Amino acid sequence: MSNKREVNPETAGMGRRRFINTAALAGLTAGVAACTEKPANAPATAASGPVAAPAAAHTDAANATHLKPGELDTYYGLWSGGHNGDMRVLGLPSGREIHRIPCFVPDALVGWGITNESKKIMGTKPDGSLRYTVGDTHHTHASYKDGNYDGRYAWINDKINSRIARIRLDYFICDKITELPNVQGFHGIFPDKADPVDPAINYTTRVFCGAEFHIPLPNNGKDVDSPEKYRTMFTCVDAESMEVRWQVLIDGNCDLTATSYDGKLAATNQYNVEGGAHYEDMMSAERDACAFFNIARIEEAVKAGKFKIYGDSKVPVVDGTRESNKDPKTALVAYVSTPKNPHGVNASPDGKYFICAGKLSPTCTVIELAKVLDWFDGKSEKLDNAIVAEVEVGLGPLHTAFDGRGNAYTTLFLDSQVVKWNVEAAIKFHAGDKNAKYVVDRADVHYQPGHINASQSETKAADGKYLAVGCKFSKDRFLPVGPLHPENEQLFDISGEKMVMLADHPVRGEPHDFIIFKRELVRPKQVYSHDDFPLAIKDPKESGVFRNGKKVTVKLTSQAPAFSLREFKLKKGDEVTLILTNLDKIEDLTHGIAIPKYNVQFVVNPLETASVNFVADKPGVYWIYCTNFCHALHLEMRTRMIVEG
Repeated sequence: MSNKREVNPETAGMGRRRFINTAALAGLTAGVAACTEKPANAPATAASGPVAAPAAAHTDAANATHLKPGELDTYYGLWSGGHNGDMRVLGLPSGREIHRIPCFVPDALVGWGITNESKKIMGTKPDGSLRYTVGDTHHTHASYKDGNYDGRYAWINDKINSRIARIRLDYFICDKITELPNVQGFHGIFPDKADPVDPAINYTTRVFCGAEFHIPLPNNGKDVDSPEKYRTMFTCVDAESMEVRWQVLIDGNCDLTATSYDGKLAATNQYNVEGGAHYEDMMSAERDACAFFNIARIEEAVKAGKFKIYGDSKVPVVDGTRESNKDPKTALVAYVSTPKNPHGVNASPDGKYFICAGKLSPTCTVIELAKVLDWFDGKSEKLDNAIVAEVEVGLGPLHTAFDGRGNAYTTLFLDSQVVKWNVEAAIKFHAGDKNAKYVVDRADVHYQPGHINASQSETKAADGKYLAVGCKFSKDRFLPVGPLHPENEQLFDISGEKMVMLADHPVRGEPHDFIIFKRELVRPKQVYSHDDFPLAIKDPKESGVFRNGKKVTVKLTSQAPAFSLREFKLKKGDEVTLILTNLDKIEDLTHGIAIPKYNVQFVVNPLETASVNFVADKPGVYWIYCTNFCHALHLEMRTRMIVEG
């Protein structure tokens, strides 16, 4: 595949640079118009993929991340934005940040949390103000078809307020947010990859969510001093409607989440099976668990009415506690034991195994999914027979990625390393073959790594080219900027036997998980459609001020270099809804709008419509201006808002 960007047929031959130059020639004085137009440089064509570097050739390998001007990355990366409450979009192997998608927190750049449309998605109080203005994104994953990403959706969690956001990957925007009931500390997230019953449904229809903190249920002020009564929930959200389908009441805290390729099983690794309320109580047991959920049985139980509801929520909750799930033939949940306080659970690309990393144990546990299903079917007396390997890999194992060649890559928080190990060799070693050398390679990282992922890692198309590692501390890796250091995300070439570090990238805290996928799996749209917006103004002639008593609607369009109204008048006290449509159809020709003293600022992309509400409570003249450079007459693009006293 060429690295040359495909031309949008709708705007072929009319890139932003050419448009601006052409428009400037038409609208400026003769002196300025004498400037000659230069054609935009075409992107350079590069090889279809990264070239593997020999392990010793660190300089040559690092050069693979420095793309030529106009050369495009071969992979997208979707990263959590941490405390910014958003999702980051990166290009790889360059590591360049291309975009930020606001989700849970207001964003002044695009007006997220300011426009009526974004506030509706984020959620508001009865007075119209935002329900929440902080977020803490941790984990992001995307929708599947046939075991690979299909480019439809991605999801990301908000740990602090137990919300899940959906991202449309055609526009790279957040279109829905759902708050989960009955939970706190919503942490792990993973979509299903197929239907648990119907093999014809080979794509994502559900998203599973694990809640980390156990709480009294209902959490209404009772039983606060009885931690033994606290419980947590595993939640299923409908991928299309984003409504909560059902929840499972379970023992112990949830951490990360994984799903099987056949759709039959979802899982969460668990710490604190002790049910402790203080940290020393949460690590007293030598073994915790990985909980496996039999999706078909859970949905049968819900359909049969075998559920409860808690508090104000109407969501059906089935009983998945250990005490109620001892009989494998009726069990909804199976608890496979793992060493203490496991931190990550990840599905291998061959569909055979889930791997749990020990955190407080130097081990990784390999669980064979077929043997978990055998237990549910009554074919295995002991559930822990599903453990086919439990091997030492180093100190503080947290998360695992895969290269599609049978190797796993696990972060070692305490050792500040990534360890590469072979899964089948580990199984042989666990079975008694002490000559099996399962550790293949180790690489130092800087410093204390957490999340890790590789290109296409948790898909059937894992390609083993690049590996990214999120390091929690950067210390001496970048210029000092005061007490708050950036974190450090490092990129490796894993196409050879040895891991080769390619680059460091400083990032603002605190990002967590990410996925990396081939760019051809998504086909982003460059221009909106009027039909996407019910309030769209399709002709400048529809502009104007429309009054109904004190309620006033101002309809406005933008088309470089002018707004459709040169000025408009309001009266003090008017309750105003301002609707703006960008009528420009040119790719990358975004307009912005700002109203001084009224706390209004947002953008409209080509053919996008957005609206805001405000009260015209300050008499005077207010110059509404375009905030995004759009034309040689950009500074002159404004309209007067006159508020009469």
